[in-house]
Amino acid sequence: MPSREAPSMDFAFTPDQLALAETVRDVLTEHCPPSALRAGRLPGWDRLAAVGFFGLLVPPEADGLGLRLVDALPALEETGRACLPGPVVETAVVAPYLLPGVPKLASGSVRVSVVPPGGAGAPDADLADLIVVAAPGAGTSGSGGGAVVVGREAARLRPLPGPDPCRRLSEVSYADSAPLDRPLAPALRAATVATAAQLIGVARRLLDVSVAYARTRRQFGAPIGSFQAVKHRLADVAVGIAFAAPLVHRAALAVEAAVPDAARDAGGVPDVERDVSAAKAAASEAADLAARAALQTHGAIGYTEELDLRFWLARAWSLSAAYGGAAEHRARIREALAGGDLRRYP
Repeated sequence: MPSREAPSMDFAFTPDQLALAETVRDVLTEHCPPSALRAGRLPGWDRLAAVGFFGLLVPPEADGLGLRLVDALPALEETGRACLPGPVVETAVVAPYLLPGVPKLASGSVRVSVVPPGGAGAPDADLADLIVVAAPGAGTSGSGGGAVVVGREAARLRPLPGPDPCRRLSEVSYADSAPLDRPLAPALRAATVATAAQLIGVARRLLDVSVAYARTRRQFGAPIGSFQAVKHRLADVAVGIAFAAPLVHRAALAVEAAVPDAARDAGGVPDVERDVSAAKAAASEAADLAARAALQTHGAIGYTEELDLRFWLARAWSLSAAYGGAAEHRARIREALAGGDLRRYP
């Protein structure tokens, strides 16, 4: 009689996925060091394009590799670890979902930015050739939901204040546009998960820098890393990252497996939206915790412009707010689990 045992499943990243991430890390280590963040807007962009990074999710018929979001997840984490400037998620992840037929998309020579539903502005819109502008409420149905594509020549940009000098926001108005004819919701889910992966990379970098500083900075005749308060704070960051990273992995698998607007479990809870929100909330909170711990570990020097730490602090704060902050996503999870009845969750 055949066994009825469920097949074993391995959710670890494959050697190919990890090798891709290692390649991206090597490229960014050489071509996007902290000094490059002060010198230019797109360091390492052309080199990443040369190794095929921007074509990972682009279909093969458009000269891409046609990989899944989960395949690109470790590589996206490396872009966060390096604090890579430019509209990375929008070009590498959103564009293949919404604009797969755009020529040269896989080469990285066409850059894309996005104004998400309810968003104040588009990141790095001044560097973009195409801007996807989503109307309020867009992405909640299977259609484009009022989203349009705006070319660089038709866009009028007004800079907006923001915490991240390497991820500039702009308000977008336009004289001409083309309607988006592909579903917006799957692209927004993928962008949210990809941003969560970048936040994991930012948090890991902040933790590494904080641990290294705690080992060398001495106070009262001993390294500050030997103090229990510092140990516990950094351990909390490590736990937060370890908790958030698998949620991001799960969300990426859920996004790829989802049938748009129809993926629901037996209890009627929308699995994909729940998983995406859980990933973004946990990653945002882990990055915020890492940023606060880094500031407290470094002390007053952590606030100075001379220290490269400020780039990763700003990136943690800006990406935490991108595609919905932790509070917004936790509210979505609560509403999904409660089925709309929030009386049990005051």
